Amino acid sequence: FFFFLCTPCTTTMKLPTLTLLALTTGTTAFTAAPTRSIRSATSLNAVSKKDSYQITLLPGDGIGPEIMTATKDVLAALTARCGFELQMTEALIGGAAIDAKNDPFPNESLQQCLSGDSVLLSCIGGYKWDGNPRELRPETGLLKMRKEMGLFANLRPAKVLDQLIDASTLKREVVEGVDVMVVRELTGDVYFGAPKGIDVDENGKRIGYNNMIYSEGEIERIARVAGDVASKRGGKLCSVDKANVLDVSQLWRDVVTDIITEEFSDVELSHMYVDNAAMQLIRWPKQFDTMVTGNIFGDILSDEASMLVGSLGMLPSASIGESGPGVFEPCHGSAPDIAGEDKANPLALILSAAMMLRYDLDRGEEAEILEKAVEAVLDKGLRTADIKQDGDGCELVGCIAMGKAVAEIVATVDSAVEV
Repeated sequence: FFFFLCTPCTTTMKLPTLTLLALTTGTTAFTAAPTRSIRSATSLNAVSKKDSYQITLLPGDGIGPEIMTATKDVLAALTARCGFELQMTEALIGGAAIDAKNDPFPNESLQQCLSGDSVLLSCIGGYKWDGNPRELRPETGLLKMRKEMGLFANLRPAKVLDQLIDASTLKREVVEGVDVMVVRELTGDVYFGAPKGIDVDENGKRIGYNNMIYSEGEIERIARVAGDVASKRGGKLCSVDKANVLDVSQLWRDVVTDIITEEFSDVELSHMYVDNAAMQLIRWPKQFDTMVTGNIFGDILSDEASMLVGSLGMLPSASIGESGPGVFEPCHGSAPDIAGEDKANPLALILSAAMMLRYDLDRGEEAEILEKAVEAVLDKGLRTADIKQDGDGCELVGCIAMGKAVAEIVATVDSAVEV
């Protein structure tokens, strides 16, 4: 009955281009936009290009400090090579902040993030804090950061690299050529809606509840981001909702339709129910170019799309607001089971640093150096455990060695890679 309940696309239409983001396909899904001091309707960059930047580093938990160290080495090689400076200051978030300050995102960390040019985050969370009350869980710190910094849009590219096509659990013919961008709204929906809580009914039984809520304005701004992303990529946008049963999703669908129709005539818009979208991402992912959805649906679908490429360890993400610094982080978790064992894959954080260079720092050429250095390392046959396949003839390396290999290529990029 699944196929009858979940019709794939109920609306299709041709959807002027608002230049909020400048994103295209190619070696990377992103390309630099014109410089401005803050984000605006004509620019993604938070700051203009300059010789020195203030960067807040959030190493977080689990494998976070390891991959951050590897990424710092790569960035050191890049700045030495290209003649600019990144002044990096570490701050606390997640479990590390709970242990040190009894707060998953202390105010001093927030102020440090807001005062800089950009933020690079590793990962947060771990078994150690799973039993804590909600206000003392690492994830609460992440939600606070997004809300306080106004990071309403999350961009997650899922592009299958030729070097890793066999790392996917899906057939080659299904994933070859896949290049999907998931645009997820980050600061609304059931994660932030009120009222919420756990109460006790008249029979003494506990009742848990959350509020799935979106305002028209929240939907309008994420629709504009998604429309511009789609217009710079393949011109196709699929909006994902559950409008057949949820009133909030009906509002989502109505507002997205209005914005794309009125402001993005070059974009072809379709709508899909979330359960069908989850199935279609596995059945035939190449049908998608850009997807836009709410917070909880986007949380699930972006992780699903990420696994099309074979490992979360390869995928970066960007979280941006209407002004101020963005936050750039890998899609993977903190992997506490391998923390401290030199088994982590630092490439997603290195690629997140590339997104930071392009989006927040107006350093598109330097971002491309990092991206191509990562591909060059894969071409050399180096693999961490998460992307190593039996019989692939590649060399198994740890986090430290992978970071050093990327840094070495970055330092000699003219002879190692065509830029």
